[in-house]
Amino acid sequence: MLKGFRDFMMRGNVVDMAVGVVIGAAFTAVVTGFVSAFLTPLVGVVVGAAGDFSSYKATVAGVTFPYGQFLNVLIAFVMTAAVLYFFVVLPITKATARYLPKKPKAPKRPCPECLTEIPQAARRCSACTAQVEPLSAPVGV
Repeated sequence: MLKGFRDFMMRGNVVDMAVGVVIGAAFTAVVTGFVSAFLTPLVGVVVGAAGDFSSYKATVAGVTFPYGQFLNVLIAFVMTAAVLYFFVVLPITKATARYLPKKPKAPKRPCPECLTEIPQAARRCSACTAQVEPLSAPVGV
């Protein structure tokens, strides 16, 4: 029983996921630090609030609504999402498209029996196992 657990824990995908979670937590700290140290004060300079809206409150019928705290969190969220998109997602997407182009898909046709899409060179449908005549010769034959 312990051997099975050890084998499960040593699978590549479990270890990769654990490393990804740890790196993600560290990266979150970096992005949060960048947003709070540089971008939030810039917003404060533009708006004139010195980057801290937590003192903003509204009172309605004797009830105080500290909407400034929500503004701080909302601005941090929007800026964090922008930083992640423009400095991580967009460059990785462009690099992936440039250096790892997608392979063209093999031409397909419907199976005459079940209408499942099958490759043109197929001799048998993978869904209903009906024998079909290939439309083109398989590569390498």
